[in-house]
Amino acid sequence: MKNKPIYITFLLGLIICLLLFILNLSIGSVHIPFPDIASRITGKPFLKASWETILMEFRLPKAITAILAGINLSISGLQMQTFFRNPLAGPYVLGISSGAGLGVAIMVMASTAFGWVIYFGQLGVWSIIISASLGAILVLLLISFTAWRVRDSMTLLIVGLMFGSAVSAIVAVLSYFSGAEQLKLFTVWSMGSLGISSYTQLLGLLIASLLGLLPALFLLKSYNAMLLGEAYAESMGINIKRLRWGIILSTGILAGSTTAICGPIAFIGIAVPHMARLIFKSGDHRILLPGSAIAGAIIMLFCDAISQLPGSAQTLPINAVTSLIGAPMVIWLILRRNFSKEF
Repeated sequence: MKNKPIYITFLLGLIICLLLFILNLSIGSVHIPFPDIASRITGKPFLKASWETILMEFRLPKAITAILAGINLSISGLQMQTFFRNPLAGPYVLGISSGAGLGVAIMVMASTAFGWVIYFGQLGVWSIIISASLGAILVLLLISFTAWRVRDSMTLLIVGLMFGSAVSAIVAVLSYFSGAEQLKLFTVWSMGSLGISSYTQLLGLLIASLLGLLPALFLLKSYNAMLLGEAYAESMGINIKRLRWGIILSTGILAGSTTAICGPIAFIGIAVPHMARLIFKSGDHRILLPGSAIAGAIIMLFCDAISQLPGSAQTLPINAVTSLIGAPMVIWLILRRNFSKEF
């Protein structure tokens, strides 16, 4: 009986996620009525053939990408807040997304900056995903090394911001020496977009998401002990070294692959785990991890629906929308919650 409200909350979350998913398929420059979308999901054909093309070629992969991006970034943020025991940790705040951006910048712009020749061809999707993940893991390793020497949350936050600034400076140098076409590609990518161009990219993101989630699922039971300190976790028989590498690899792959495909997306990683704690009223990671995943998917679908500008053919950059919604949300959470009692 005690856990029944939690199951009801999970069920409500899944229903809201499904409704927003159908809404995202419905709205855009060409409006497809909500009932027609619901009927098409049950197997009935559309009245217009063009709707089928719009749905299958554009809106369906975009909506699935929004769900995967929300899940990946929110779980990355939850793992980082647990790993650093810092409520302000997140892939965007600590420069992890900037590290992924550096990997993408090297792949996109280094060919003209340094005369390198990088083969994109059929391996293009995976080369971008792997380079972004390596960039994210590199910055995460540097932050981890700093965190083992510095325990103060504010100092760690400042160091993370400095890492992000240093990476941004390297990207600026690459931009200065790159060609106009590569610079335009990188600038458009940096604005953030869920509108991936092919199912190949969606398949790459899906596989990377599954690979990134595996360490988190295997190590889930150890996360609660990690919040109480490494000494306590070791006394419980937890292999701290394996736990650290598992979190680093998982976060790097999840945040790196999402940033590679969708561009940098702010505030989802830091805000959603706190929302999950507030909604489910629990610090148990067996509840927080699926709760953060559902909440992340809902927020990203909601932000994507707003970015569509219903009734207009224009689309706002998704990073701008998440920032406009996420920044006030984080400020409200900081003012409302006493983080010192939770970390």
